[in-house]
Amino acid sequence: MMITSVQNPKFKQAFRLFKRKERDMHQRFLIEGYRELLRAHEGGWEVETLYYCPDLFLGTNEFLLIKNIQKKGASTFEMCKKVFTRLSYRDRPDGLIGIGKYTFRSLNQLLRKGVSPFLVVTEAIEKPGNLGTIFRSADAAGATGVIVCDKCTDPYNPNVVRASVGTLFTVPLAEAGGSETLDWLQAHKIPLIATTPGADLEYFDTDLTGPIAIAVGTEQLGLTDKWLTRADKKVKIPMSGRADSLNVATATTLLLYEVVRQRR
Repeated sequence: MMITSVQNPKFKQAFRLFKRKERDMHQRFLIEGYRELLRAHEGGWEVETLYYCPDLFLGTNEFLLIKNIQKKGASTFEMCKKVFTRLSYRDRPDGLIGIGKYTFRSLNQLLRKGVSPFLVVTEAIEKPGNLGTIFRSADAAGATGVIVCDKCTDPYNPNVVRASVGTLFTVPLAEAGGSETLDWLQAHKIPLIATTPGADLEYFDTDLTGPIAIAVGTEQLGLTDKWLTRADKKVKIPMSGRADSLNVATATTLLLYEVVRQRR
């Protein structure tokens, strides 16, 4: 079936998912891009519907991915270039957009037998690009999970998916309240490292080799007192210039790779 009009019900169904209220109501979200859909498929995420436009494909691997997603039960619909471009949220779309189902994990599902916990905890991150980049860095550093607490940004926002380059589907994600997460970390004896410019200890001067959860806070204010008072250690990134802090995604990446360095 070829979709050639923005009045088509299938187009309208997908377009509505740009709104968070619609995503939450239907428990569905948009996944755009070959890499993103490939990682969702390989990570076992359910893709219910797939829209494609061969005129925008960058190669031939797209056809194999479509076939593999179809084998898992997805409905597929071809779109003309004009309509697909209207649905896309990219400057240069590559011809693939899927509708995926929300996946919910409990905090306990982030624990793996025989694997030392290496977790990233985010408190009320506001910008989708930052949250997506944190997922990308967590994937690269080998983190065992990301916990999104007291969320401001929806992890299923299209720009989170885009900024993560599909690593939203490769790093286990759990959503929970801040107090619940703090109690859970304490119960499982996972030390909490809080990042704050006001700390006395620099991040490379603390032991990060054991089980660990690294907590980062909002772009403007950082972590709230609730996290700082219950942290096992508070660390800072040394700043030599006029700026008193780094972008939250950049700061998270530095800490994650310090964990990697120390564990090696």
